[in-house]
Amino acid sequence: MYVSDKPLRSYPWWLKPFFWSQKHRYGKVLKPGLLWARVPRLFAAVAALYGVLDRKKSPLSPELRSLVTVRVSQVNWCAFCVDINSMTLAKRAGSMNKVEALDSWQHSDLFNEQERIALEYTEAVTYSDRQVTPGLMKQLKEHFNDDSVIELTGLIAFQNMSSKFNAALDVPAEGFCKIPDKQASCENSDVPGRK
Repeated sequence: MYVSDKPLRSYPWWLKPFFWSQKHRYGKVLKPGLLWARVPRLFAAVAALYGVLDRKKSPLSPELRSLVTVRVSQVNWCAFCVDINSMTLAKRAGSMNKVEALDSWQHSDLFNEQERIALEYTEAVTYSDRQVTPGLMKQLKEHFNDDSVIELTGLIAFQNMSSKFNAALDVPAEGFCKIPDKQASCENSDVPGRK
């Protein structure tokens, strides 16, 4: 990493619940959280925004949200984000199949029409040499209402910010999900048949 985290005791007391939550959920305090927390108000704002985007009552399904976050992470070369978001996708999808196929989703029959258009939109927003066309938006609105389009766009924008932050600072993967030579496994994911 290009910037180091600080010892846990040096962060403000009011960030401790955020760290406790990460430790409870992931078994450790995550490096990106410690980096964002070097500027405590910025960390609190980022954590609050993430909480809104990943809430249970989101109009976007948990699996779709995970597909989007992994794809943005892949495009932005964020090792940490691909690692942790792949673990979450595997857990939400119930297998590693979509994780393994996501980098070439256009050629896979694992993704339904709503997922495919969401992934196409994700790439149009994420790649700097692409843009959202009226035709793409028309297709998107066949599967998502206006509020869902806003939420999807917010999620894509948030994940772009997060993955670019982590990639720029060279935050490494933390070993949640390993995908060597298509022999995938995710630790702590509770995926049936996986350890």
